[in-house]
Amino acid sequence: MAYHPRGLKKLFHDSRRFLARKNLSGKPALQIGITGSQGKTNTTHILTGILRRFGRVVVTDTNLDTTFNVPITALKVRNTTDYVIWELGIDHPGEMERHLEIARPQIGIITGISAVHTDKEHMGSLETLIAEKRKLIEALPPDGYALLNGDDPHTRAMAPFTRAKVLLFGTTRDCAVWVDPRKVTLSLEGTRLTIIEGKRQIPLFTGLVGVHHIYNLLAAYLVVCLAIGREGLLSDEQLGTFREAVAALRPLPGRMSVEIGPRGTVLLNDSLRANPASTRSGLRTLAELHEPERKKIAILAEMGELEKAELEHAELGTFLAELLLDFVVCIGPLQKHTYRAALQRGLDKERIAWVPDVFEAAHVLDPMIDPGDIIYLKGSLLRHVERVLLLLQGREIGCTVISCPFYRPCTDCKHLQRGYQHVLMKNRSI
Repeated sequence: MAYHPRGLKKLFHDSRRFLARKNLSGKPALQIGITGSQGKTNTTHILTGILRRFGRVVVTDTNLDTTFNVPITALKVRNTTDYVIWELGIDHPGEMERHLEIARPQIGIITGISAVHTDKEHMGSLETLIAEKRKLIEALPPDGYALLNGDDPHTRAMAPFTRAKVLLFGTTRDCAVWVDPRKVTLSLEGTRLTIIEGKRQIPLFTGLVGVHHIYNLLAAYLVVCLAIGREGLLSDEQLGTFREAVAALRPLPGRMSVEIGPRGTVLLNDSLRANPASTRSGLRTLAELHEPERKKIAILAEMGELEKAELEHAELGTFLAELLLDFVVCIGPLQKHTYRAALQRGLDKERIAWVPDVFEAAHVLDPMIDPGDIIYLKGSLLRHVERVLLLLQGREIGCTVISCPFYRPCTDCKHLQRGYQHVLMKNRSI
């Protein structure tokens, strides 16, 4: 549910928004707005790390809800600030317009569209989601730039809805900058790719792991060219600084971060968020990792806040059947659709299992994991799929709920041993 303060709280928030607009007014900083269904936070993280090599940056806090984030960020901007980076997340109609009452980007990035937040409690439909996300580029000035993911049909179709100049990024030659996906190399150490801009080719290595970072890096490169370059082109020195910044980047926790897993395994932790597009990207990355001596095991919990949840999970199973993975365990009622669709598409039943909860998942995985195996962990945050790892480590877990209301990690939860189901039962009895 969207937050609607009342009384003194409303007065406080309205006053802060007024001061935020006043503080930002007249400031010379270049403002960059980022939205989309996936990739917002990673693109913000990447762009921040790069632009800090070239000037002073103010950026939204990834740990705060955007409703509070935008005015707080605006109040941090000074006359000496060179760049303001806004991560503009929305999950209810009207929120983007409210963000844009304060934020006034000259450059807008739309990273891609997926069916996240399309359930009836949030946007209500994919069409509403697209219309709301599109408001970012609709608000850009005529001398601004709209940077759109050219591989995403929903995003590409937004081009006529802006007065700004449109630049596409993706994996096809008609994009302003592009990457040939056949020449991308993935490993646990990072990703190698080459950005192509006309006749110019820019080889890059980054400590970030994942095929989806193609798009995040392309968008960041375009922003740097527009913000730093002369007539949109970087000098050799500027390009060298860009490449150094990209090489120094490391994953954010829970967003394809490489961690120590249970029993000497390698954990590819992608459990902070899950939607159809990000889950496909993560699974594809796991399958394409150049790690021939290691088993590749995927643990998939449910994706939440989807308009057509059963269909989206079934389509994930169709995609999954095409990948060369050693084993996949699907957790929760919705993931049964993934499991069934994968089997119908010919995935060997010895390579996939469906279980109702994290306890059964740990039971299935217990005899098969070995030191050095790669475990990919994915699921919407409130499914708390990290409980599987705790169980494999021998931790005592009493929480049996499929979905809980807490955003904090299970390791910090006071209900871990007894279980949040006791709170639910108590509330029902009142």
